[in-house]
Amino acid sequence: MAQRHEAADSFDLFPTPPWATRALCEFIGVDRDLKRRRAWEPACGLGHMVRPLSEYFEMVYASDAVNYGHGAVRDFLFPGDEPAFDWIITNPPFRLAEEFAHTMIDRASEGAAILVRTAFLESVGRYDSLFSKRKPTAILQFSERVPMHKGRLEPNGSTATAYCWIVWETRPHRPCANGVPAFVWIPPCRRKLERPADYEVAA
Repeated sequence: MAQRHEAADSFDLFPTPPWATRALCEFIGVDRDLKRRRAWEPACGLGHMVRPLSEYFEMVYASDAVNYGHGAVRDFLFPGDEPAFDWIITNPPFRLAEEFAHTMIDRASEGAAILVRTAFLESVGRYDSLFSKRKPTAILQFSERVPMHKGRLEPNGSTATAYCWIVWETRPHRPCANGVPAFVWIPPCRRKLERPADYEVAA
């Protein structure tokens, strides 16, 4: 069972199984037409999240600070000349996840979502600097494990790490009723949302 631990200087490339991205899109697409929205994936790696996002969104822009051969090469945490995007969605490098979250909330015109280890929800420091000031709209906890492996996508992989999506509605900033984020369990969905072509090399 793999666990995710990375050195401080690691590029932290852990490709996201496409079915896990589709699970997010199914949730945020319930009350909005994503085919009329534009999305940005700013830590695209090998492109495994870009392809399922493209199934739901009108247009998806892909970039990464490292040249993996997919998308534009640019550092998301530094200002650029990118156009406005409705949604910014990514699996960020874990050590930079909080910085990504703040930058995504500032830049997205409608919403932002990050896929992180559930342990990201812990930490007094992170509560003070992020969650107490910019409350999420929803926390989507996977009820089944999302296997991620360094540098590759494994159709038969396993993991001891739990993951969740954290979602912010950004314009206007809207936590759920009474300012309390919705905590939602994503029911088992891999069998429903997985595709045979998901494990082909991303184009």
